[in-house]
Amino acid sequence: MLAFSLAEARDALRTRKISAVELTDAYLRAIEALNPQLNAYVLPTPDLARAQARAADAALARNEAGPLTGIPLAIKDLFCTKGVRTTAASRILEPFVPPYESTVTANLLRDGAVFLGKANMDEFAMGSSNMTSAFGPVTNPWTRRGDNRPLVPGGSSGGSAASVAARMALGATATDTGGSIRQPASFCGLVGIKPTYGRCSRWGVVAFASSLDQAGPLARTVRDAAILLGSMAGYDPKDATSADVPVPDFAAACARGVKGLRIGIPREYFSDGMPEEISAIWRQGQQWLREAGATVVDVSLPHTKYALATYYIVAPAEASSNLARYDGVRFGLRRDGADLTELYENTRAEGFGDEVKRRVLIGTYVLSAGYYDAYYLKAQKVRALILSDFTSVFREVDALLTPTAPSAAFGQGEKMDDPVTMYLNDVFTVPANMSGIPGLSVPAGLDAQGLPLGLQVLGKPFDEETVFAVAGAIEQAAGFSAVPTIRADA
Repeated sequence: MLAFSLAEARDALRTRKISAVELTDAYLRAIEALNPQLNAYVLPTPDLARAQARAADAALARNEAGPLTGIPLAIKDLFCTKGVRTTAASRILEPFVPPYESTVTANLLRDGAVFLGKANMDEFAMGSSNMTSAFGPVTNPWTRRGDNRPLVPGGSSGGSAASVAARMALGATATDTGGSIRQPASFCGLVGIKPTYGRCSRWGVVAFASSLDQAGPLARTVRDAAILLGSMAGYDPKDATSADVPVPDFAAACARGVKGLRIGIPREYFSDGMPEEISAIWRQGQQWLREAGATVVDVSLPHTKYALATYYIVAPAEASSNLARYDGVRFGLRRDGADLTELYENTRAEGFGDEVKRRVLIGTYVLSAGYYDAYYLKAQKVRALILSDFTSVFREVDALLTPTAPSAAFGQGEKMDDPVTMYLNDVFTVPANMSGIPGLSVPAGLDAQGLPLGLQVLGKPFDEETVFAVAGAIEQAAGFSAVPTIRADA
């Protein structure tokens, strides 16, 4: 039962081969068995899940099934869930229980999904390893051949990725500010899509960087991700950045093929020191697309080299503004002091972790008097140039193909001493956030140590259908069937 893809499980539920309660119980047993080892969930919700599963079975019996009726999902702990603790993996929000539901999770509930629990993550989504969580790191269910030392699952959506890879959920919600869906997807052998900025509502999602954050799904197949995005997406009048555009049938696009498409290969993504295994899988992806009928062409995105530096000005600046609301006065952790200033200092000193403090300090600095023009304003101008590059290139091609990450999953404790080295994990994913375009990671193969490697498909704004079509062709050609070492059906 745990080997089902989401689409297969949905078919089995609708034909009464299994019940929603049976399926949910199987995943709850998997969580009970594996979560102490992987720490993918910060809060399993078995009672809620079983109640939702019983309601799903009743709906199925009435032939009133929605697109996700009875499908068990993990919910990243960045999405507010009514009556269920939401922490953003931070001590400062540990006591917070939202009185409302985020729009994305409300859409999933509307379509019949079952919520298994809240998934672990980097604190306030700040990280590329899931090592910054106040509730401890998440362990990747994959291990290197002959080496059982724990690996990171990627971040910030590491709990979401690990839960799906280890068969502790059929799919998961995630968010992507600089690669936090796509990099964990690559590290865990999954499909993850960051849709166009504005495709999914940000209402009820704890903010990191408001002009960059975007919700999306993690799943085991391209079609599963398309099904989930179809439910998550949609216009929301409560979100001023939500786009009032139709939600197409993403799942139908997955098998559309790439014959006649032009796929661009941006030369700037050939970074110095790129491992040969990454280059090889990228070349293989290009060959697969040629064999499927696409034309592969060389293109240039000249301002790509500035994207990472620009991101690490814009994102911390917005974070310092967004996190100013966590002051110990209105909600969350409170540590009193002799006066208001000391209350702020005590609350934030205890409530925020080191990485969050680092980014808030950077953001406050670049927004301060005397530095705003030199850093933040200049970064916004460079951001406009990055978008202009993509706009120009997409007049010539239908989609772009790049690596997702500069390496496979690395060990817990590796690269951790140097924040700049950690930030370089986002070098291939950040440009899509800076420009707002959709990006998807699809597993394409294994490295020499048996760890998954992903390829990234970038598309035109609100053209996720073409992204899914290209990813579907790569998925079919790659035939990726490897499974992680640690999983519930092992």
